[in-house]
Amino acid sequence: MLTGRLQGLVPSCLSCLRLQLRAVSMGTGCRQQAASTPGQKKRFTPRRAVLYVPGNDQRKLEKIPGLDVDCAVLDCEDGVAANRKVEARETIAGMLDRLKFGRTECVVRVNAVSSGLMEEDLRVMFQATNLPETVMVPKMNSVQELATVTHTIQTMLKDRDIPHKLSLVLFVESALGLLNLREVCQRATELSLRSSIFDVDGLVFGSDDYCADIGAKRSVDGSELLYARQKLVTTAKAFRLQAIDMVHIDYKDLDGLGKQSVRGADMGFTGKQVIHPGQIPVVQEAFSPSPDRVEWATSLIEAFQQHQASGQGAFTFRGHMIDMPLLLQAKNIVQLANAVSDT
Repeated sequence: MLTGRLQGLVPSCLSCLRLQLRAVSMGTGCRQQAASTPGQKKRFTPRRAVLYVPGNDQRKLEKIPGLDVDCAVLDCEDGVAANRKVEARETIAGMLDRLKFGRTECVVRVNAVSSGLMEEDLRVMFQATNLPETVMVPKMNSVQELATVTHTIQTMLKDRDIPHKLSLVLFVESALGLLNLREVCQRATELSLRSSIFDVDGLVFGSDDYCADIGAKRSVDGSELLYARQKLVTTAKAFRLQAIDMVHIDYKDLDGLGKQSVRGADMGFTGKQVIHPGQIPVVQEAFSPSPDRVEWATSLIEAFQQHQASGQGAFTFRGHMIDMPLLLQAKNIVQLANAVSDT
């Protein structure tokens, strides 16, 4: 746990943070905080490193609890051969009840809507006593595909007694998906607010499928992906969603991984996909706020609260005029610092 100085400086759930700017001007509160019934929003979960583990590989799945990774994805999709899909979903369903994930977020990536396998993936997963905390949906190309996923989940879980809302994370992996991203996020926000079962709270950039779709050749510096990455992170932040950056394919190149991770964090991404346990420490360090940043954010929030209590309006902090976006940035930093220190 962090020191008492940080306690009470950030909202206790992500929906509070999403509505922060509106709450200041409109006096709105957080319905999830007030809720006392199943289906409330779970607490903020950091996803600095997002590790994929093939769902049909029981040996690798059993190693997850010892990896100290923020987010472990039990994969039914790209990490599994076509003739092992049934085995993967059944193995994952069993592991959901067997494994103790500890502080690691338990996530399942189903197959895309267009594959025709998504519904069966969910049906088998949801037979487990312990549901995954999050479901990742790849190759999300349209509002229509989003509607198919959310309707399926809503229907399958409507009679389940769930402790908190299931998180959904959507993948952008094509030119069409990128073009339709704003409409998908807008609809996802509307559906999440109406549902007591799920909440869309993140986006992932699938760089390899995206390159294949547009016919781009991967380069070392990734310049061919800059526009897509900027658009994804901008759209994610506009809708207050987490944004997960691309995979660094050369898993032995930890120096290159570190540099790419820092650049991604500087662009606004909140985490990065990894494909090997050796990548986890490098990525999680890159996406963690430094002590200096935490101190800055904590002091800024305290100064804001003091000015609010005294009835003063705009104020300067360490030579800078403070506005609401900067305050929101500070609260994001403190929230992540709190979440990471709890792990």
